[in-house]
Amino acid sequence: MTEQGSAQIGVTGLAVMGRNLARNLARHGHVVALHNRSPERTRSLVEQHGAEGTFVPSESMADFVASLAQPRAVIVMVKAGEPTDAVISELVPLLDEGDIVIDCGNAHYADTRRREAQLKEHGLHFVGCGVSGGEEGALNGPSIMPGGSAESYKTLGPMFEAIAAQVDGTPCCVHVGPDGAGHFVKMVHNGIEYADMQLIAEAYDLLRTGLALEPAEIGQIFRTWNEGDLDSFLINITADVLSHVDAETGRPFIDVVLDQAEQKGTGRWTVQSALDLGIPITGIAEATFARSLSGHADQRAAARAVFGGAAATVDVPDRDNFVEDVRRALYASKVVAYAQGFDHIEAGSDEYGWDIDRGAMATIWRGGCIIRARFLDRIRAAYDEDPSLPSLLVAPYFVEALKNGVDSWRRVVAAAATAGLPTPAFSSSLAYYDGLRRDRLPAALIQGLRDNFGAHTYRRVDRDGSFHTEWAGDEAEHPA
Repeated sequence: MTEQGSAQIGVTGLAVMGRNLARNLARHGHVVALHNRSPERTRSLVEQHGAEGTFVPSESMADFVASLAQPRAVIVMVKAGEPTDAVISELVPLLDEGDIVIDCGNAHYADTRRREAQLKEHGLHFVGCGVSGGEEGALNGPSIMPGGSAESYKTLGPMFEAIAAQVDGTPCCVHVGPDGAGHFVKMVHNGIEYADMQLIAEAYDLLRTGLALEPAEIGQIFRTWNEGDLDSFLINITADVLSHVDAETGRPFIDVVLDQAEQKGTGRWTVQSALDLGIPITGIAEATFARSLSGHADQRAAARAVFGGAAATVDVPDRDNFVEDVRRALYASKVVAYAQGFDHIEAGSDEYGWDIDRGAMATIWRGGCIIRARFLDRIRAAYDEDPSLPSLLVAPYFVEALKNGVDSWRRVVAAAATAGLPTPAFSSSLAYYDGLRRDRLPAALIQGLRDNFGAHTYRRVDRDGSFHTEWAGDEAEHPA
């Protein structure tokens, strides 16, 4: 029998993610306290996986806390929002100064900042910790993004680094920054994930509808792409999904899946946060809106009824060349999505004083997480060379990647528009690239219009200061 106060870390909330994190910790030699609102789940874990390590199960929260060695470290793995607050409220009276509460769920970073401030008043550390990799990652090695105090990381760091994915001997875990930094970075990670999946889906549509290829053929194309610059977890599983055959109907699996994508909210949070910070994350935004559009079945049916639902095949002289164009366009668009995500991280870090190391984020995303990809090494190298890089797009490697891909990118977007194939993420990413590089944008006209109807003022290219023109009078210009 394990003594009371002997567990090094505890997990309350033993659904799939909590269960697998607990098992991962136990497999790495840590004594793990267990608790779940329904004791059956606790008993089930011990019965099925007790041989994997040392578990200390408890049926009450009081016994659970008592089973932990001080300073106590408690992982909370319940639904975000009110359920998390309820568990924290139950925990706080049972804890002592210096104890650590870790929220490893997908919480909104603003909630994490609030909770961190509240628990600090009780002398407690609160850590908002992003965990990516799904249930398999939680068990076998996720990417871990803990925020909170540096002091709390001294306790948690060795445990989390041990259970995280390892790439080239480096754990995919680092202390991101104070208060809500960890959950903010996880939110942006998920936003990039939205963009990545939307781009992959658009590439599939270009090949399936545009070239009339069969899913198995496209799966093989993706498998080939996964051997080059596009090598990533998502490209790899895309090949698996497209190659899969539905056992019941014998049809390609992709053809029996309803085309209405769901979302849990992190994409929306990312877009809302970027709007607040003034950061254009157009690829992530369009990916989020594309999921929303897919779910509006009634509107889609009404539009099909009056406009027709068919899309044409693309008119290209050489099929293989178009496939290569799609590959290049996909890579260029992915670079834009990641660049926008890292810009968002920088803006959040500046706004909240987190001092986040963007190169370190690329490092811990190389393994365990959903967006792990070969080119994250290139991103890490770019920020190692220039930590203040104004945009990932201007790093030498990515400059060449975009220059090599831009002609393909334009051909793909033009062919898709002509054929009636929606490519919101491809198209918005190309528009972002073109907008970023232009020497002069039509925003000058927008400023003139704003001054005309609302006296919002404008600045000039030839002298300092703000100005207003008397549009309704003599059209004379005056300093504002």
